[in-house]
Amino acid sequence: MSLMLDTWREIGRNLELATALRQLMPRLADEIPVAMILVRHIDVAGGGVETIAFAATDQNAAAPPARNRQQSPINAEVIAWCRRQQVVHSLTAIKELALLPSLPEGLPGRGIAVAGLCLEQDRNPEVEPKLGLLILLPKDGADFTAGHLSLIGELIEPFSVALANDHHVRELKTFREAAEAENRALLTRLHRESVSDTIVGAESGLASVMERVELVARSEAPVLILGETGTGKEVVARAIHSRSKRSQGPMIRVNCGAIPSELVDSELFGHERGSFTGAASTRKGWFERADGGTLFLDEIGELPLAAQVRLLRVLQDGTFERVGAQTVLTVNVRLIAATHSDLHAMVQQRAFREDLWYRISVFPIHLPTLRERPGDIAAMTTHFALKSARRLGLPPALPTQDDLTLLAAYSWPGNVRELASVIERAAILGNGKYLEVAKALGTGMTAQSPAPSPAAQQPPPQTSLDHQASRHIESSLAACHGRIEGPFGAAKMLGINPHTLRSRMRKLGIDWKRFRPGSHG
Repeated sequence: MSLMLDTWREIGRNLELATALRQLMPRLADEIPVAMILVRHIDVAGGGVETIAFAATDQNAAAPPARNRQQSPINAEVIAWCRRQQVVHSLTAIKELALLPSLPEGLPGRGIAVAGLCLEQDRNPEVEPKLGLLILLPKDGADFTAGHLSLIGELIEPFSVALANDHHVRELKTFREAAEAENRALLTRLHRESVSDTIVGAESGLASVMERVELVARSEAPVLILGETGTGKEVVARAIHSRSKRSQGPMIRVNCGAIPSELVDSELFGHERGSFTGAASTRKGWFERADGGTLFLDEIGELPLAAQVRLLRVLQDGTFERVGAQTVLTVNVRLIAATHSDLHAMVQQRAFREDLWYRISVFPIHLPTLRERPGDIAAMTTHFALKSARRLGLPPALPTQDDLTLLAAYSWPGNVRELASVIERAAILGNGKYLEVAKALGTGMTAQSPAPSPAAQQPPPQTSLDHQASRHIESSLAACHGRIEGPFGAAKMLGINPHTLRSRMRKLGIDWKRFRPGSHG
């Protein structure tokens, strides 16, 4: 009874059968004159027999071959015998049961004892059983008596359980390794795709930008990315993060223009449960989530002045408090900010804090518009065409020279983001056969118009940027019948976030209702 308790204890303590058997070997040798014990798994489907656990009283004993040559199929008599959970001792009985091919090659047949392993619950005919063999070799000059064989018979049940546990552990390891491999592949793919966008134009129109990215990425200095909407500010921010010492940490993006002013503090710094109506639980803010990594504040010019004060404190000493909390928290976050606004002018107008401006503009990076880098249009068009084909499940279609001529003649007020939208629309209209660039451009502001002369492309001196933006947004609203969101909305056409578009419309005084069907005035 003591031997059985020790056996169950070790099997329950060690799910890996090889470990349990090594721990049990001295105790088993005290009760049974055994020199070597093997546990073999019978692969009924694959037709093989493999040793999965081995132990010997002689620490220098060599293990028998781990796997037999393919035995296909496994003899039906062997399967039936394992299910009966019996013990055989004589060489004659081993041969009669056709067990000999299932024993390790070169193992002496005389004197050994073999027990069949099979769990009771595996006897359900609808469930493939976990079958195995428990093989014991006696010490030199010894033999197993009837009492020894009785003890071996009592070992069948715990070792059957151990065999099943070991099988499940191996399955879990296989699943875990497969999941980890898939995760690594997905992370590699995501990293490759996120960084690949920075390569387009890196040696031409964005050469100076990428030089500054390489310079600042190695430091911890805050970065301010300046440029029109759609020039690729987020892509540059991710390029800085991926080349920095924080590349293994999180990269959190926050669109400041999309957060309601009353929720800015809660979103950035978090809140405690019950700190305001609707705060049903404690919530970490974006700064806590970005701890050890990079926080990218897009459209930082949209932040209210009150939030700018708290942001300045975090940047100065890395400390802040959640809304409704008394505890001071500390984070280690690198800030990258971006805006299309003229922050210097906003400072003069007291719409943006001067001290925060000096703090975030340590290393500014100016992104050129797509109009300033026409030489990149061909490469970017090809890039977006292939990307759209993969995303839409269409055959890849590349731009023709006529397509590139049309694209080069367009003014691109929405910059790279608008180009990506136009090419995706062209891929859909062409249905994988070609890019329908002319029709895709026809839904925009300058539909199928002849290419203007260089002088005509320049806006009149008296026309402001806000006036041009108003005309472009109004044109898009008219084409979309006043719809802002959705696949046929103005935001999709312009390639910007619907919240950003609404904010811009409020600033420019544009009423979307005027463009609804049936509206007058």
